[in-house]
Amino acid sequence: MTNPPPTKSIPLTAAGPSAAEPAAPRPVVGESKGAARKGVTSALRPDPRRGDGRYPVAWLSISSPRYGHMPTAASQCQCGWNRSAIGHAQVAALIEAHTAHRDTCPLRHPQEGRAAA
Repeated sequence: MTNPPPTKSIPLTAAGPSAAEPAAPRPVVGESKGAARKGVTSALRPDPRRGDGRYPVAWLSISSPRYGHMPTAASQCQCGWNRSAIGHAQVAALIEAHTAHRDTCPLRHPQEGRAAA
């Protein structure tokens, strides 16, 4: 057998297989015996920021990964309006269509009561 070069180190190996050490026992988790069992009132409070009755109905998402790349856009509404566009001209047209959809959306302007009034 030849001697290894002095710059290399050879890892030492055990003479035989060794047994793994057993893991420490985990603590037993049982039913808690504290205030939660006795029916303490919840610490959660109602949201102090009350809304003004408005909620989002339509979304317009525009993205462009990097300068000079092709922009994309998506327009979605809860009434079923769902459009997408790729490219500068189509994205500009979709922005205009999304803005125009606000005036014609049946969720924003219900038609039911207008004829009766």
